[in-house]
Amino acid sequence: MSAFLVASGFSRKIPVPIRSTRADVNLNALQENYQSITRFLASERSPSGIVPGIIAVVKANAYGHGAERVGLALQQAGATVLSCADIEEGVALRKAGVTTQVLVFGALSVSDLAGLFDYNLTPTISTPFAGRAVAAEAQARGTAIRYHLKIDTGMNRLGFRHDNLQRTLPDLVESPQLRLEAVYTHFATADDLDHPLFDKQRRRFDRVLSELKALGVTPAIVHAANSAALLRDSRVWYDMVRPGLLLYGVVPSPLATTIALEPVMTIKSRIVAVKGIRPDEAVGYGAQFMADEPKTIAVVPAGYADGLDLRMAGRASVLVGGRRVPIVGSVCMDMIMLDVTGLPVNPGDEVVIIGTQGSQSITARETASAIGTIPYELLCRVGSRIERVYP
Repeated sequence: MSAFLVASGFSRKIPVPIRSTRADVNLNALQENYQSITRFLASERSPSGIVPGIIAVVKANAYGHGAERVGLALQQAGATVLSCADIEEGVALRKAGVTTQVLVFGALSVSDLAGLFDYNLTPTISTPFAGRAVAAEAQARGTAIRYHLKIDTGMNRLGFRHDNLQRTLPDLVESPQLRLEAVYTHFATADDLDHPLFDKQRRRFDRVLSELKALGVTPAIVHAANSAALLRDSRVWYDMVRPGLLLYGVVPSPLATTIALEPVMTIKSRIVAVKGIRPDEAVGYGAQFMADEPKTIAVVPAGYADGLDLRMAGRASVLVGGRRVPIVGSVCMDMIMLDVTGLPVNPGDEVVIIGTQGSQSITARETASAIGTIPYELLCRVGSRIERVYP
């Protein structure tokens, strides 16, 4: 992909080269992952016999992959609902040309609510205050708006408390400006197979659904399962599921799956310098790496300003020439250093930070495990100055 800058006073276009560090985003793999999840849900079925639909999660810039392009690709693949974190993300999707339903997950209490109406977004109402604010905006516009109701079953973040609905829900469900479309909850420990809270939340949510019927509330849609819950327990598939990480070809740790998935993002760079160091010489800030013998060090123009985690130094590896090489020294703002001792490397050689090179692969899940974090964090932190390239 070429970018161009029109120079002031000149009509000709001056090419601006892509930086050495870039993220290749395979939209074909994304669409195939969506279809693979769809086929899995159809083949497995939930205990109710319902084949759930998919709410495709594209929040946080589509987990770093570029929400506008990802949203359009998922819509083309058949997604009927996309979800984002806030109104601003939803507006960006609309401006990019997304026409399918867009669900806003986040809190609305202090937001400018105009975007919900101007861009046809579906809000989550998770507090009585938010319900009143959205209803007032709808009334001022002389309209009504459909919404999803969030129930807090134990996450203790957003949502109406599961054990206080008799008091908090009546005003909301009776408002003529608010039209309930769906009810959902969010699991706090879906990726922790030993934690009892997951099953507690499941049972609480089922009780809530029964209580809603007693209150005369009959949502058309019920959903609860993120990627981890989708893999873990078909009892929580309900009418729709909410895959995020799975869409991007990453399985949340420590779970496994038979779904055929392909990582969507490859992060790569190039070596810009190669130098030798002697025994007892240090590399990088803080002199964290000391050579115990002659070493060859390669410098790569990618650092924490690009989203690389500081903990990668001394723990994570990258690929050079189809071989794993360790990151040594410190992760700097704009650079990392690699121990390439014994390898025939030169400036310009490709470096794969996340992805495949030759027969070797390094996944976001592997790197996250090596540094004690989660793959969500690594992907979402891919920096804004890394150009997303859509081959």
